[in-house]
Amino acid sequence: MASTTQAPATPAATTRRRPQASPRSVTRGRARPNFLGGLGGWIWLAVIILPIYYVVITSLKNQAGFFTSNPLAPPTEPTFANYQLVLESDFVRYFANSLIVTVGSVLPTLLVSFMAAYAIVRGKGWFLNSTNKLFLLGLAIPLHATIIPIYWMITRAHMYDTLLALILPSIAFAIPISVLILSNFLRDVPNELFESMRLDGASDWAMMWRLALPLVRPAVVTVGIYNALNVWNGFLFPLILTQSPDTRVLPLSLWTFQGEFSVNVPAILASVVLATFPLLVVYVVARRQLVSGLTAGFSK
Repeated sequence: MASTTQAPATPAATTRRRPQASPRSVTRGRARPNFLGGLGGWIWLAVIILPIYYVVITSLKNQAGFFTSNPLAPPTEPTFANYQLVLESDFVRYFANSLIVTVGSVLPTLLVSFMAAYAIVRGKGWFLNSTNKLFLLGLAIPLHATIIPIYWMITRAHMYDTLLALILPSIAFAIPISVLILSNFLRDVPNELFESMRLDGASDWAMMWRLALPLVRPAVVTVGIYNALNVWNGFLFPLILTQSPDTRVLPLSLWTFQGEFSVNVPAILASVVLATFPLLVVYVVARRQLVSGLTAGFSK
């Protein structure tokens, strides 16, 4: 019997080609402008820029021109007399007090919070677990509810009307949120890196400073700037725990330009501009680290 063999089907005959989108349609879909998103961005930019513009131009007006001119119109005769008045009203002393309180609060907070977060993430045992719960409990306690006990403890410790009375409570209220943020970042560090350093003979202290700290440096900078903003703009603690002009900080210095029957608004806004300038410098210097810390984890 003659056997009949069939020729194998060619790949071109068995495989169906999928229809491909034309390059023109792909390009047209990607290049479609988002008018709604652009409009929302411009509106949000105006919302942010308008108050800054108002503060700056008002600080360049005199007090008479502030009440008679258009609030949003630039000054016809700009003057720096308000800035001179602010600098002559012990602004340097208030600025130095705010700087001492901010640095004295942020640096110990970062040191204690980083070591506590490392111990909670890398350590084991019921003590560290209880410590973590204690820090989480500190987040639920509002600052205003503890002002009377804090005032009592400060007066009993004879620290009333001192800069240390502002530094210690600021550290206590900044540690819980700092430990929570840093511990979340430390959990993202691969465990293999710690094991490899341990095989090389590194101790926990060396792994904390040589491995963990460089990897979570953006988070440390972010936490530092966040706490610095809270301490720099703090008003309740300086109002309750200080009294004399020698310990007055910048938020309380605005009272200097408030009289019995009038308020020097241009001078107040000039002091606001001078008080905001250091924060702007810190942001420009640490901008990359801050953005890296805020966007960490979104690319996973």
